[in-house]
Amino acid sequence: MISALSPLDGRYADKTQSLAPFFSEYALIKNRLVVEVSWLMALSAEKGIPELPPFSDSQIKILEQLIKGFDEKEAEIVKKIEKTTNHDVKAVEYYMKEKLGKTSLKSHLEFIHFACTSEDINNLGVALMIQGANRNVLEPMLKEITDKLDKLARKWKSVALLSLTHGQPATPTTVGKELMVFAARLERQQKLIEKQEILGKINGATGNFNAHVMAYPKVEWKKLSKKFVQNLGLAWNEFTTQIEPHDYQSELYDHIARFNTILIDLDRDLWNYISRGIFKQTLVKGEVGSSTMPHKVNPIDFENSEGNLGLANAVFRHLSEKLPNSRMQRDLTDSTVQRNIGVAYGYSVLAYQSTLKGLNKLELNTKVIQEELEENWALLAEPIQTVMRKNGVKGAYEKLKELTRGKEITREKVWAFIKDLDIPKEDKVQLLKLTPNNYIGLADKF
Repeated sequence: MISALSPLDGRYADKTQSLAPFFSEYALIKNRLVVEVSWLMALSAEKGIPELPPFSDSQIKILEQLIKGFDEKEAEIVKKIEKTTNHDVKAVEYYMKEKLGKTSLKSHLEFIHFACTSEDINNLGVALMIQGANRNVLEPMLKEITDKLDKLARKWKSVALLSLTHGQPATPTTVGKELMVFAARLERQQKLIEKQEILGKINGATGNFNAHVMAYPKVEWKKLSKKFVQNLGLAWNEFTTQIEPHDYQSELYDHIARFNTILIDLDRDLWNYISRGIFKQTLVKGEVGSSTMPHKVNPIDFENSEGNLGLANAVFRHLSEKLPNSRMQRDLTDSTVQRNIGVAYGYSVLAYQSTLKGLNKLELNTKVIQEELEENWALLAEPIQTVMRKNGVKGAYEKLKELTRGKEITREKVWAFIKDLDIPKEDKVQLLKLTPNNYIGLADKF
């Protein structure tokens, strides 16, 4: 939408649409409805509540249809009710009473939202949103990135590459091994994200089941609460105030932010490799690199990714730092903040798409790679002085320093130095076989 305030809902709406079923206002309202209906059904199945007998099959179907038929049009009805209540969760309760009041469930309406505080519904609704977004959008994209890097790493694992430490030529590596470093780092965070528990609670106004016990003292409320939360596919948090403390969210967002930080590192390295000419980018017909310089093929995918990851992490880190803090038994600062969870996910998804697009456009420029290596025979000072040390040659490091530091070194100068060494013949032969192109150690062994 061209008049949208946020680029996530405007310029980039088509790229972030996959998150709408999980983080939109409609999604939040529907998840509240799911929790409310599920709680009503759980109460009816509890033997210790005689005023709410077990629902019949036809009554269960009515409740299931209430969820199944809940679309954006129905959500608008809830929003209309909210204009009167000025309370979003209460609006869902009144919506249910209005709908079910015309069915065989009309005599059980007061058990809707029974003994619940709003946060009993909200924390579970938000948890379901996060869980759904992780499983259906985030985690598949993280895996796609790590799988792509792993594939490229194995494809180019034997292609020697000039390293730069402190921006200066250093011991050669391989293109594949450097990509594998990122694949391994990202995969570790990916696994932590996948293992993260998503917690929930349903225990009343201050987390003690006060109203529950007053109404039905013989019901095992903790047992029912645990079963209910786990049946939603979440982990039960026994000890809470009015709110679930959100520590799991903080943990999760830290993991995602760390994944994003590593990806920024990758974006910047790939940007530099492209700048050096190590990689070329596949041309896309019709694309323009510069408005005034027709020759340019800019690394915009990695730049876009870096920028959006920065925005995502700014929100994730605020969420991570703020959400675990709530005054006494609760304040409302978490409510408005949590409405921006989708923003952090949205900028992350934008970035992941850009990185993947960039990775799919990479082509090796072997000519530049070979030229860089050939211009840096001084790199062999390291293996030469190491072999000299092995053979007890005094001042090995200093001799190579004198030969190479700050000087232009050619193949011929290196060979001449090796030939003059007083070391065993087999070591000398091995050193003479060395080139910057084959001095890669175990970089290709994975």
